[in-house]
Amino acid sequence: MKIDVLTLFPDMFSGVFSQSILKRAEEMKATSYRVVNFRDYADNKHQTVDDYPYGGGAGMVLKPQPIFDAVTDLMAKSESVKPRVVLLCPQGERYDQKKAEELASVEHLIFVCGHYEGYDERIRENVVTDEISIGDFVLTGGELGAMVIIDSIVRLLPGVLGNEQSHMKDSFSTGLLEHPHYTRPADFRGMKVPDVLLSGNHRIIDDWRAKESLRRTFLRRPDLLMNFELNDKQKKWLEEFIDEKGHV
Repeated sequence: MKIDVLTLFPDMFSGVFSQSILKRAEEMKATSYRVVNFRDYADNKHQTVDDYPYGGGAGMVLKPQPIFDAVTDLMAKSESVKPRVVLLCPQGERYDQKKAEELASVEHLIFVCGHYEGYDERIRENVVTDEISIGDFVLTGGELGAMVIIDSIVRLLPGVLGNEQSHMKDSFSTGLLEHPHYTRPADFRGMKVPDVLLSGNHRIIDDWRAKESLRRTFLRRPDLLMNFELNDKQKKWLEEFIDEKGHV
């Protein structure tokens, strides 16, 4: 996978891409990163990339020309199929694990990180393939959002996590939140690991994990259950949780 980032602040990405899983992914050639300052594509001597909005209003708007030319140049250098161009913006599609899995299958991604008040609408209409928001809040720019999305995608690439099963039971990957985890010691200051996890019976352990995954989802993110198809065992567990909650 090739990942290009268009930003006015390329130095923000140097630390992120040189650490941990993202660094490992590049070292093992699962991905490559290229961070481009789209100010370099400005067609004026002052390298201006923004201007006042037509019709008046607060703030500055990113001009179309630098973004159009930068994306065109990156596409011309691409050896893969036409890249997906991701625009980070508060009005975009709410990002989730399903979208991460979708983007993880793409050969070439270009992230456009804006700043100032917003983008010229012609960028959205003619350059972008995906508009994404990481939440219902506003940041000073798209850089942090791009970092979040890139991290969530790269960890899904084959071999990056080492264990191919690592991400398959992550929260949201199954449609539910992940079950609780424990490690040594079995008794920490009087707080004990559930006996079932010490039993060695993997069938019972898998059952416990599935039940606790459903319980955690019910208590913390019941909205996820609206479109989740429960099997008969899960339906019985859910009835237990509802009854327990009613007696609290």
